[in-house]
Amino acid sequence: MHFMNPPPIMKLVEIVQGADTSDEMFNVNKALAERFGKTVLCSQDYSGFIVNQILMPMINEAFFTLFTGIATKEDIDTGMKLGTNHPMGPLQLADFIGLDVCFSIMKVLHAGLGDSKYAPCPLLVQYVDAGRLGRKRGIGVYDYSKPSPRL
Repeated sequence: MHFMNPPPIMKLVEIVQGADTSDEMFNVNKALAERFGKTVLCSQDYSGFIVNQILMPMINEAFFTLFTGIATKEDIDTGMKLGTNHPMGPLQLADFIGLDVCFSIMKVLHAGLGDSKYAPCPLLVQYVDAGRLGRKRGIGVYDYSKPSPRL
C-alpha cells in the first residue's frame, strides 16, 4: 500500500499488486484502505507506481524551467495553478513534499527505468545538498521563515 502524504488528509492509496501478491492479499489491503475512507488505485509493481510516475517528472521539469532561467519560481507555480487548475504549483508542492523526498524518488525512477529523462535536475540536487529541503526546514524553493505573498 502506498499512501499519499500526509495520509490523514490525502484521500488516495495506491495498492501495488506484485507478481507474487495473491488476489486474497490484494483484496484484504483494498478493504482496509476503503475502511480508512480512501480511494484505491491498483498499480503494477513498476517504479513510481502511478502518481509518482507522472508527478515527479513534472516537478523535475519545473526545476529545469527555473534552473535554465525560463521563468521565475512564482511564474512557474502561478502558470501551473492557473493553466492546469492545480491547487498549488509544482515548486510549492515540492517544498511541501520535501525536496529530499523528490530527489530520492527521481533517483529511484532514474535507476529503475534507466531513462535519462528521470535524472534529477542539478538545481534540485544543489538545493538538497545545501539542506534546502522545503517547508520542514523553513527553506526550499521558497523561504518559509518570513511571510511571503500568496502564490
